[in-house]
Amino acid sequence: MLRKARIGDVKAIHKMINVSASREEILPRSLMDIYGSLRDFFVFTDDGTGAIVGICAMSIIWENLAEIRSLYVDEGHRFRGIGRTLVEACISEAITLELFRIFTLTFRVDFFRRLGFREVDRSALSEKIWTDCFRCSKYPDYCDEVAMIIEL
Repeated sequence: MLRKARIGDVKAIHKMINVSASREEILPRSLMDIYGSLRDFFVFTDDGTGAIVGICAMSIIWENLAEIRSLYVDEGHRFRGIGRTLVEACISEAITLELFRIFTLTFRVDFFRRLGFREVDRSALSEKIWTDCFRCSKYPDYCDEVAMIIEL
């Protein structure tokens, strides 16, 4: 079941991000950062157990730009449409906020391409560079993520 994240979800979200970050799939985030951006997150729960099995956030970067970030689906629940559902919920929220340019930095190029995203040069996302990328240890010479954008 898809829903907005709640305060009681923070530790589970943090754990999932750290699992994915340990595999260098996404950047790590602190508990403080997750508490501060909790309203950005959607979670997907298992219908049987109620456990969170997927997470994704939509972050506002600038007046005309949003980012899909921290997408993670538990390995045992992948290939069931959960990731697509989470990303589509984030896109829908961005549209509601009248944000029609949405990007992601990802290793999952084919997944995002199927959702309508296209590859762009990272320099097209200058607002992003000065928010998170600038603080990343991989910036600027070692970033291996692909910048992708959808314009609605």
